[in-house]
Amino acid sequence: MKLAAVDIGSNAIRFQVSKIIEYNGMIMFKKMEYVRFPLRLGEDVFRLGMISAEKEMKFIKLIQTFKNLFELYEVDDYMISATSAMRESSNGKDIVLKVKGLVGVDIEIIDGDKEAELINTVLHNELDDNSYIHIDVGGGSTELNLFVNRKKIAARSFKIGSVRRLQGLDSPEEWKAMENWVKDNIDKLPKPVTAIGTGGNIGKLFELWTTDKSKKDKRMISLKKIEEVHHNISQYSYEDRINVLMLNSDRADVIIPASEIYTGVMEFAKAKNMLVPEVGLKDGLMLMLYERNKHLHVTDLDSIRNVNKYQK
Repeated sequence: MKLAAVDIGSNAIRFQVSKIIEYNGMIMFKKMEYVRFPLRLGEDVFRLGMISAEKEMKFIKLIQTFKNLFELYEVDDYMISATSAMRESSNGKDIVLKVKGLVGVDIEIIDGDKEAELINTVLHNELDDNSYIHIDVGGGSTELNLFVNRKKIAARSFKIGSVRRLQGLDSPEEWKAMENWVKDNIDKLPKPVTAIGTGGNIGKLFELWTTDKSKKDKRMISLKKIEEVHHNISQYSYEDRINVLMLNSDRADVIIPASEIYTGVMEFAKAKNMLVPEVGLKDGLMLMLYERNKHLHVTDLDSIRNVNKYQK
């Protein structure tokens, strides 16, 4: 069985095709194709309140390309989900309808709660009986989830994201609301609290921190080290981040505001360390697709290996 997932984010759009392999009682997701396109829909939406005609045209072309890949790979099912930028855009729903008419595929605009729920499904294997605050920083929003004994006890989405902060459109009031929510809820959790970071920027921060394979395998980084990496990157100009640090152009600017969001939440939560699993929304979509096609419950994940960790 082959499945395809598309994550329409505020900064980039991610496309993935995976083949489902069942072997010795284990279910594995083998990545066949992955494409990341930096369309940055949030650049228009957070400033103008809508997606521009130019980006709308590119978006439709991109979705048509993905549909062609669906057909070439002969996928059995797909899911296309859009997050913060599309749900805040005044013309987002109209564009979804236009894509349906022109391309013939369905796009679901999901809210922050659904976005967090999808990511949480692939965090299952990362959790134990301790306390965790999950921080997922996107281009337009940050989803926070609190876990104790592998159970989610609180969750909330905030309009604070890397692209939004880069444009200076994250409000002090929203930051204060996030700080109050974290502090109020963290008080109820057994200590210590460990952070879990998801999103492309924390993965890149972790990668810049170490080339030590043993450290990479543990996927753990301290708040102090994240702050050090943030400081070091800040010393480079935008051009040098691209040419010296070899960051993508659409990563080189947002990695600074993104790191400020991660460290800010960690400070609110008094979390000294962060686990950085290699999972994201597209992986949650893959599990949801598998459930839909194999009649599994998302909670029955003990036999399902971590989606990204075991992809070859």
